[in-house]
Amino acid sequence: MKGWLAVGIGVGALAMATTGAAQSNWSPTVDTYGSSRAQFVNRDMEECRQLAFQVSGGSAVGQGARGAVGGGLVGAAGGAAIGAALGNAGRGAAVGAAAGGVGRGVQRAAQTDQAFQRAFSNCMRQRGHRVLN
Repeated sequence: MKGWLAVGIGVGALAMATTGAAQSNWSPTVDTYGSSRAQFVNRDMEECRQLAFQVSGGSAVGQGARGAVGGGLVGAAGGAAIGAALGNAGRGAAVGAAAGGVGRGVQRAAQTDQAFQRAFSNCMRQRGHRVLN
């Protein structure tokens, strides 16, 4: 069962890697036409990126990995119960761990990524920039 739990968590972490990469490369689109603050866009983007990481609770991959562990444990318990009823608790736990780890990990990573983008955009708006997304 421990091997399948590790597989479920590993697959969840792999699926979340793309979300984490997107988070670190994402920047809001800023319209600088006619803006008196245009010269500060690059500086403000770097500062707002750091603030957004703090607000969102860190990287999406890290948050997703935490979700994958929790989801894997809950999935393993539920899968073992269903598997025991069907005659194979070990296989049920393995399937439950994989499904729970991937599902909860990806969900948590996506929530972190959304919080990051929202905080980044809000920070840029508060600094006087016109953010389009």
